[in-house]
Amino acid sequence: MENTNHQKQHQHFIIFKPHGYLSQFVNNQTKRKNKKMLGELFNFPKNTMAIGRLDETSEGLLLLTTNGKTSEFIRSTKIEKEYYAQVDGKITSEAIKNLKNGVEISTETGKYFTKNCIVKKLSGIPKLPERAKKIRDERHGPTSWISITLREGKFRQVRKMTAVVGFPTLRLVRIRIGNIQLSTMQPGDVIETTSLI
Repeated sequence: MENTNHQKQHQHFIIFKPHGYLSQFVNNQTKRKNKKMLGELFNFPKNTMAIGRLDETSEGLLLLTTNGKTSEFIRSTKIEKEYYAQVDGKITSEAIKNLKNGVEISTETGKYFTKNCIVKKLSGIPKLPERAKKIRDERHGPTSWISITLREGKFRQVRKMTAVVGFPTLRLVRIRIGNIQLSTMQPGDVIETTSLI
């Protein structure tokens, strides 16, 4: 039985990852020197890790922790992750049905069939902070917004899924992880919290 009395309190953070940031603290890419890192948003403790990732062009909710067990649990299939995706074109009900039932995407390890998930077309434009880098405007044709809720997280999964059904993602914002919501947070906000689960 391990002695819990001497364990250091773990620290947890809820952040709104802005567009254009990498979900890491150290740039280990020699080619891309001037990338923005999470460490620029806040002075995080030394052994802080991002729980899952959001790619550079995606935004929204990202949880950070110094606790590996917490990270493992939140990354597991027990926890839902909900995204708002702005897609190119007027999305069809057939495309939404295909997304719900699962589609084949390519991953680093080969072809992968996505699991059933919850997909809904949003009736209007969701209330989200303006993105720093402009998304193309309506003159280039219509766009639609969908909500997609997954319990898995392959690399660039939502983008690959919408592309497969013919509606590439223009903007992707993660708005919820389990019971934690993006709510009124703004890009770059960092909230320290006593617990994530």
